[in-house]
Amino acid sequence: MKNSLSFDDVLLVPKYSEVMTRKDIVIKQNLKNVGDFSLPIISSPMDTVTGINMAQAMSFAGGVGIIHRYNSIEDQVRAVMEVISRGEFVGAAIGVGEDCLERASALVRMGVSFLCIDVAHGHHLKVKTALQSLRLSLGKDVHIMAGNVATLEAFNDLADWGADSVRVGIGGGSICSTRIQTGHGMPTLQSIMDCASSDRDAVLVADGGIRTSGDIVKALAAGADFVMLGSLLAGTDETPGRVINTTNGREKIYRGMASKEAQRNWRNRVSSIEGVSHTVPLKGPVSDVLSELRTGIKSGISYSGASCVESLQSRATFIQQTQSGQVESSTHIRRI
Repeated sequence: MKNSLSFDDVLLVPKYSEVMTRKDIVIKQNLKNVGDFSLPIISSPMDTVTGINMAQAMSFAGGVGIIHRYNSIEDQVRAVMEVISRGEFVGAAIGVGEDCLERASALVRMGVSFLCIDVAHGHHLKVKTALQSLRLSLGKDVHIMAGNVATLEAFNDLADWGADSVRVGIGGGSICSTRIQTGHGMPTLQSIMDCASSDRDAVLVADGGIRTSGDIVKALAAGADFVMLGSLLAGTDETPGRVINTTNGREKIYRGMASKEAQRNWRNRVSSIEGVSHTVPLKGPVSDVLSELRTGIKSGISYSGASCVESLQSRATFIQQTQSGQVESSTHIRRI
C-alpha cells in the first residue's frame, strides 16, 4: 500500500541563498494563451468566493478569479462583461450539462480570458466529451482549465482530451466532505507530486487543502504552477454575500458547492452531499490577504536559495516530519 503525504507531513530543507532582498524574487507565472500573472493565485469558482468584486480585486493584485457558474448564462456573462470592461483578466466556470456549449460560447464571445470546466470528479467520460466538443466548437486558442483530478493518469488524460490546465486535488478543501462521504481522495500534496511528473505541457493548478503561505510554497515546490484558493479568501470584503452579525462578531457564509444549502439554492434539489456550510469572520480587504500571501511566498522561495518558482522547483528538497515535528513546527508557546 502506497503512503501519501499531505502538507503537514513535510518540510522544505533550507538551502544556501544569495538572494539579497526578497523584493527581487519573481513569482510571475504564465497561463497558456492567456498571459502572465505576477501572483500565481486563482480564486475558486464558488458562489461565496468569486463574483465581480473578487474577480476585479484578484486581477488588480496580479492573480485571477473565476466567476462561478451557479447562475444563469445571462448573469454570468454580465459579470464577465463588468470585469473585462475594466481591462482585467477573468475566468468563468462551466459545467458538463446541457448548457455547456451554449454557456461557453456566450462567454467566449464576450471575451472571457479562459474557461474552467468545474466538476468534482474530473476523470470522467462527461469531461472527456465536454473537452472534445469545446475544442471542436471553439478551436485551440481558447484556454480551457479542467478538473478536479488526483492522479497522474487522470492529469494525462485531461491534457490529452484538450485541457490546457488541470486542477489537481480531490477532497482536500476545508468545507469539502468528499473523503468522508465517499471514502475516496488523496492528500493534495501527494497528487501534486504525482501529477508534476507528467510529460504533458498542461499547467498544474493545486486546489484544496492549502491553509497558509507555507502550504502554497510547498505546492509550488512540488510542481504546481498556480494555486487555487477558497477558504483563505473567504470572509474578505470582496466575497459575495451579506454580512451576518453573530455572537462571535461579524461574519459571512462560506460553503461548499456540494453542500446541502448550496445545492438547494442553485438547483432546487439535493443529491450527494459532499460539502458543508459555515460562517467565517470578516477579514477586511482581500488585497491585505493577498499581500501577506505574496510576502510569505517570496520569503519561502528565498529559504531554498531560489529567485523564482522555476528555480524553487529545481532546488527544493522535501523531508518528512514526525508527529512531534509537526507540533514543533507550529506555534507552541506554553506558560511556565
